[in-house]
Amino acid sequence: MRRHQIAVIGGSGFVGRYIVKRLAARGEVLAVAGRHAASAKFLKLKGDVGQVGLFNIGIDDVELLRPLLAGKDALINCVGILSEHGRQTFDLVHHTAPARLARVAREAGIARLVHISALGADPRSPSAYARSKAAGEQAVRDAFPTATILRPSIVFGPEDDFFNRFARMAVISPFVPLIGGGETRFQPVYVGDVAEAAVRALDDPAAAGRTYELGGPKVYTFRALLELMLHEIKRRRHFVDLPFGLASLQARLLSLLPNPPLTPDQVEMLKRDNIVASGALTLQMLGIEPVAVEAILPTYLDRFRRGGWYDRRRAVA
Repeated sequence: MRRHQIAVIGGSGFVGRYIVKRLAARGEVLAVAGRHAASAKFLKLKGDVGQVGLFNIGIDDVELLRPLLAGKDALINCVGILSEHGRQTFDLVHHTAPARLARVAREAGIARLVHISALGADPRSPSAYARSKAAGEQAVRDAFPTATILRPSIVFGPEDDFFNRFARMAVISPFVPLIGGGETRFQPVYVGDVAEAAVRALDDPAAAGRTYELGGPKVYTFRALLELMLHEIKRRRHFVDLPFGLASLQARLLSLLPNPPLTPDQVEMLKRDNIVASGALTLQMLGIEPVAVEAILPTYLDRFRRGGWYDRRRAVA
């Protein structure tokens, strides 16, 4: 069976590494690119010697991307940021750079392109993140009409930036903030399901030119997700209602930090539900039954318990 040559941009990131694992397991030859891809040497262990190549190339390095994409059969773009820092702006990372990438891919004769966006992408959103994601989707589709676009909700898994962040907070603080009262709804999707969707989108000719919204099997409020987290790490914490106005003020102050835990733009995103739209194409359309949050959290949040997984007392602290 012929091995496909596939480029994965952002392949050393949270979602990308799961995509690389699946593609390598079935024998594909991979060029994994990212700003710090060479530091992710563990990805080489996912395949045979020489099967997984690592390249320190940013999504905006067009002159380096051209030779990388030459001769490739497919391309998956996983690059995304949650907050802006220096040259890494939402417009560059989510819009203009993916647009150039899609044009280069088309010129290189690449047959399939999968672009990972985000649920909530909307050109009319008050959030710059959501607007940039929508602009990127349109630009990619304009340059590469048969591209498949995936829009995941909050992605959870061992390296996630949601449950891990709030679990760390709960370890050191007796309080957990409920931004906007904790009523915003989410449909968290397992990182393995997102990766599988990207792989199946490459294989399924019917996925060409389509947009899929990826959510898990259940919808939760922000408060319910934090309650799940606290239950799993066996800690009691007080919820503090943080109105959006106060959260925005706090976020502006936190934005002065090098790696802010909350930004004003993230507060804007929390004002809207993040769930799969009625009638949207979903994971099930790709033959994937989504995994529930409750099935995965115990596999990686145990380290935040007092005494860890091996403490038989399982005390509630």
